[in-house]
Amino acid sequence: MEIIRFSEIRPEPWRNGGGVTRELASHPKAASAQDGAWDWRVSIADVSKAGAFSVFPGMERVLTVIDGELLLLTVDGEEHPVEKYRPFRFSGEADTSSALPTGDIRDLNVIARAGAFKGYTSIIELSKKRAHPVFEGQLAVLLEGKASVVPGADPEADTEERAEIATPEPTGLARYDAVVGSDSRSPEILGRGFLAVVSIDRVTA
Repeated sequence: MEIIRFSEIRPEPWRNGGGVTRELASHPKAASAQDGAWDWRVSIADVSKAGAFSVFPGMERVLTVIDGELLLLTVDGEEHPVEKYRPFRFSGEADTSSALPTGDIRDLNVIARAGAFKGYTSIIELSKKRAHPVFEGQLAVLLEGKASVVPGADPEADTEERAEIATPEPTGLARYDAVVGSDSRSPEILGRGFLAVVSIDRVTA
């Protein structure tokens, strides 16, 4: 079970110097966060001043405000009010700028190479009674509240084997910690609050 701790991620400046971002995950991992060599990336950015967004040619973006109330995006001359927890999709190569009518915001960015991968972001409310599984190709980010994660049951084990396996101790999650999904003993998240579930799908011809 892999957990990415937000507190351990070093902030990096935007390409255009207009803010900072913290990369949660990218593919391939060896690619530099600065040169766009990756095919997809999931990151959290702090936006503290209005201005231009970095351009990512050949990419598609999904941006979600996760702290603060409103980001006003102008994409190729058209204005879009982006409210908290409402994912917004736009072209990475578009001429994009922002305004902050309600103050600083923090956003979750999913950027994927168009034609090769497709990124999606869903916001769900957690439950203490019903665990939320995180599958292969997904990344679950705790946005607010209190939650913990445990490895799921082995899908290949029979009922008797599962009964003999001790229930693992839950691991606590801090705000913006991310859980990497798996189809083998898929991690399960329980708690109260809100979770962003990012899915990266490979595009097939």
